[in-house]
Parts: sequence; C-alpha cells; structure tokens
Amino acid sequence: MQSDISKNFVALVTGGSRGIGRAISKRLAKNCQVVMVNYSKNSVLAEELVKEICADGGRAKAVGFDVSDEDAVNAAVENIVKEFGKIDILVNNAGVVSDSLLIRTKREDWDRTISVNLSGCFFCAKAVSRIMIKNRFGRIVNISSVIGQMGNAGQAAYASSKAGVIGLTKSLARELASRNITVNALTPGYIETDMTSNINEAQIELILKNVPIGRLGKPEDIAGVVEFLISDGGSYITGQVIGINGGMYM
Repeated sequence: MQSDISKNFVALVTGGSRGIGRAISKRLAKNCQVVMVNYSKNSVLAEELVKEICADGGRAKAVGFDVSDEDAVNAAVENIVKEFGKIDILVNNAGVVSDSLLIRTKREDWDRTISVNLSGCFFCAKAVSRIMIKNRFGRIVNISSVIGQMGNAGQAAYASSKAGVIGLTKSLARELASRNITVNALTPGYIETDMTSNINEAQIELILKNVPIGRLGKPEDIAGVVEFLISDGGSYITGQVIGINGGMYM
C-alpha cells in the first residue's frame, strides 16, 4: 500500500476484536491513521487489542455497539465522524452462527442471524456511505462466507444471511461507484477462529478432503486481501466476490 494515502485513512471494523476481525484490525492499524475496533458485548477483548495495537505503534479505539441496532449504528458513526472528521474504510465483519436443521430452526435464531449478518451490513454501510459520498471516497469490504455461495446442510439461516450479503454488495457497488466508493465481498472458507475451534479432528480431516490447498485458512489470509482492496492496487475492483477458501469452492 502507498503510505502517503493510507496513513490518512480512518477505518471501522465491526466485530473487530476476535478472529478474522482481530487480524483485519491489526493489519489496518499498520496502514491507517486510526482503526475503530467494534465489539458488541466483550469490551475486555476489544480494549486488550487496542492496547496491543498502540504498543506496536498504531492507533486504535474500541467502540461498542450492536450492528443489528440501526439507531446504535448511526450514533456510533456520528461520534466517530465528530472525533475524526470522516470514515474512509468500513469492514463489515460482525457475524453470528446458529446451526440447526431446517425443521428445528427457531424463529428467534433465524431473526437474529439475519439481523446481525445481513441487516448489520446494511445499517453500517448506509450510515458510513453518507460520509463517503460527501468526501467522494470510500472502501467497503463485506465479509460473507463460502457457505453463502454453496450452501450447507444445517445452516439455512447462516447461508441465507451470507448470500444476502453478496447481493447487497453488488447493489451497493453499482450505486456508489460514481462517488469513488468501492464495495466488495470476501467469502472465507473454514478459517482457524473461535467459530471453528469446536470442530473435532475427524471433522477437520473430512473438510480438508474438499480443500485442494490442504489446510484451514488463517485470519491473516483474510486480512491480507482486505489490505489490498483498500490500497491503490484495489481501486479498480468493485462489486466482486473474492473467494478465500483454499479451493474448496470454485
């Protein structure tokens, strides 16, 4: 990345204190003026990450809000803009998983999954786009999932929410391109995070049979692509769905 431009960026990473979000926050902190690390409930993890980033010479701040609450999103974005004057980068990473066979899926689990994974992306993008349109610059990266592309038994709610993120990405990309705002989606495969830590070795072996590269992904694999998309090198890329899955889905 070209530091003369990127060092001025103000970034917001939702779900930024754990797993993929943590890796993205740390990577962006090396290139941006400041990274706003969003969390929903666990302020301790977020503050620990902020301290770690600052100790490494970066600048970060923890911001707590539920992405599925539109009023809370709007208030948080307003406060960030008041303090820093703008938001250049939004990474919609916050997400939840509720696995269950279709006939056993509870309405409240469906609603929560859609609210966080899809509506949360919509609310955050809507809030920051006002600022980006005014400044005629922005980079939005939505973290979808390979499951949103290929589906998976027992994950109807999750797959639907992540497929919706892809449709949202393409629509926003067309709508915002004329204002120099790019919008792209990443579809990670199985990544080594808290969400996959409960998968046993036998299940991992079964998964890896369908992953040509032969390993699970790392959060840093996702962070590296985010870094590229916000750089000058990614300025002509918009409306794209970029798979980061080791060849699991092609």
